Amino acid sequence: MSVPEQVRQQLKDKLWQTADQIGWLSLSPTDKSRHYENWTRDPEIGGLIAKFIPIGDVRVYLKDTLLKDFALQRLGDGSTPCRVLGITERDKIAKKFVKPHGRQLQDGRIISWGRASAWKAILMATYERTYAEGKHAKAFGITLTHAVGRYKETKFRQMVERAAHELRIEKVVWLEQ
Repeated sequence: MSVPEQVRQQLKDKLWQTADQIGWLSLSPTDKSRHYENWTRDPEIGGLIAKFIPIGDVRVYLKDTLLKDFALQRLGDGSTPCRVLGITERDKIAKKFVKPHGRQLQDGRIISWGRASAWKAILMATYERTYAEGKHAKAFGITLTHAVGRYKETKFRQMVERAAHELRIEKVVWLEQ
């Protein structure tokens, strides 16, 4: 037996709304684990799921089915990275990238974004994408989100910005959220 589509979607919507409210993307693994445990015990969430699947599988269902794509979708929204890099709706998108997220604009500019903790992958992906596109492409900018802790430190940011400069990435924008 499996969870009916209507129930799955209703729970997914509820959990995603809660995840937005509690700042899921910024929570530690311990905090996320605590929320999974609470949701598993909640009669309106875990109790409802347990009507369709074994109780021992509820936590995995929450994590792997209902919340699996939350971070990917939230981080994949390019509106904020485009805005902070000065890209407008007039700038047409030619290509979209994931892992890390990014865009290539029709004029050849390439941007990438993701969590500050993934800065190396974001820098290298931007460089690699630009290199692969040839002379027409330009490593325009990166946006590093959730830049808290050591990612707020001036010395650390200077190192990342120096690396970006060496890779000919024009702009680096840091966001705490």
